[in-house]
Amino acid sequence: MDDSYGVNMRILGIDYGDVRIGVAVSDPMGWTAQQVETISWRFDMEKPLARLAELVRHYAAEKMVVGLPRNMDGSEGFRVDKTRAFIALLEERIPSVPVETWDERLTTVMAQRALQDMGIRARDQKGKIDQMAAAMILQGYLDAKGMRESVRKE
Repeated sequence: MDDSYGVNMRILGIDYGDVRIGVAVSDPMGWTAQQVETISWRFDMEKPLARLAELVRHYAAEKMVVGLPRNMDGSEGFRVDKTRAFIALLEERIPSVPVETWDERLTTVMAQRALQDMGIRARDQKGKIDQMAAAMILQGYLDAKGMRESVRKE
């Protein structure tokens, strides 16, 4: 599979966290991101890795985009190190599907605000925030890739 941005290429978006992992998927055309689920986990990485492998198969995903939690100044902190360790496990578990990172700064805050604007109470937001953040990460990626493709075609 080349790195072109094309028709019928589904991409998983992943918002990695210490307790929950939000998952989103693109439509087959690569235009929009939809929330899929939140995977809860604690100490054993087997459950989330197995579930992500199932989702890759189910959606026939050809790429995964994982949010990279940079600091506001763009530097990398300890959260980036944890995320890169997760990506290494993901690449080991699902070697046939490439993983890219995407800047996720403020996606959780934006997801919280969006849920509040929809009238969802804070205590009911837990799993929804992670899914929405994953969709925001993926949508940002799709929008940027779409812009690059349209510029190339002009």
